[in-house]
Amino acid sequence: MAERRRPQDVPVADWVEQQIRDAQARGAFSGLRGEGRPIPDLHRRRTSHQWVLDWAEREGADLSLAVPLSLAMRRERAELRALLPSVRSEAEVRELVADFNGRLRDAYLRPASGPPMAVGPLDLDVQLGRWREAHPSPPESPAPPAPTRPAARRPWWRRHRTR
Repeated sequence: MAERRRPQDVPVADWVEQQIRDAQARGAFSGLRGEGRPIPDLHRRRTSHQWVLDWAEREGADLSLAVPLSLAMRRERAELRALLPSVRSEAEVRELVADFNGRLRDAYLRPASGPPMAVGPLDLDVQLGRWREAHPSPPESPAPPAPTRPAARRPWWRRHRTR
């Protein structure tokens, strides 16, 4: 293995090229993704912002955490409003709304960074009303008629009673 530190009398470029040649000879670069293919969009000029976006797309990274908190809360509020009518129970709607409103309250208490927070809490009664519209209760079915019983028969010793 080549020495790790560059000798003082060797120029940096020559030393780096020698390290690369040694690694290629050892096979350190074989089997990498994209081996033997040209680098895509090599001619395109990229900013650091574009590089991050390309990396995130290529690696499947989630950039939702990279947006400012106010924008993330606004997006989450919209997604939650769209989701609530499809939730299974009223208790789950109550829990989701309370969780969002609690996190929104905490976000308002933090020092502002990024765009100003302009997101309102979800009104529980409105969201429950939307949920109830999406999940109407089954119509009341009429109560089944009470079974009719034949008139009770008198015991035999009282059947022929005279008045």
